[in-house]
Amino acid sequence: MGTTRLDGDFGRKALVDQLYRGYGEPRYASSRIRALRAHCKMLTWALVVNGAKLLKRMMDIVISSVAIVMLSPLFLLLIVIIRLQDGGPAFFWQTRVGLWGQEFRFPKFRSMVADAEQRKLKMAAENHHGNDGITFKMKRDPRVTFIGGIIRKLSIDELPQLWCVLRGEMSLVGPRPPVPAEVARYSLSDRRRLEVKPGLTCIWQVSGRSDIPFEQQVRLDAQYVDSHNVWLDIYLLLKTVPAILTGRGAY
Repeated sequence: MGTTRLDGDFGRKALVDQLYRGYGEPRYASSRIRALRAHCKMLTWALVVNGAKLLKRMMDIVISSVAIVMLSPLFLLLIVIIRLQDGGPAFFWQTRVGLWGQEFRFPKFRSMVADAEQRKLKMAAENHHGNDGITFKMKRDPRVTFIGGIIRKLSIDELPQLWCVLRGEMSLVGPRPPVPAEVARYSLSDRRRLEVKPGLTCIWQVSGRSDIPFEQQVRLDAQYVDSHNVWLDIYLLLKTVPAILTGRGAY
């Protein structure tokens, strides 16, 4: 009787040991392994994303600083020419909206008459993007000066924004920064453009510029937000050169 009970105890212990081995330590070990793998994946993803951001920022700093130094003689020449033209300031400053709605000061070489903003209110009906358009674009805009027409055609008026790129408010590539009045009229989907830093050039800038209606600009910018990477930035920078030389959509 005692032997049978002893055998039974040993049998139960063996079953418990087998159960523990099957669903105990290996299970916990497997959970730890899964957690470790998940942690490693998250760490790898963070390194890739942050590494890409760091590489993009380094590219912005290097290219913008070199460009500012090399183009400084042209900048000085344009400052003199624009001031001599009508005695007005060489630069036109605006408040623009950047990453996550942060506002910043945005410079351009002045290509219009000094009171261009006041005149725009009287010209809303001639907006190339429609009377209810969020952005204002107009072919043969009478506010554009003679020198202004030349520098706008070649996008030279945008070059002072290299300073914003160097400061980190803009990037070389990204959606163009809107004015606050435009953002106030954005739909929820339009605001996706603010999820990345604004740029000197973007997809629609190399695909027709102002000839592209606002809705299509938003779609192209959303496409960039979803798939942007360093190689796409380099591709768009290279595409910018022929886009500027042809002058398509520049007005």
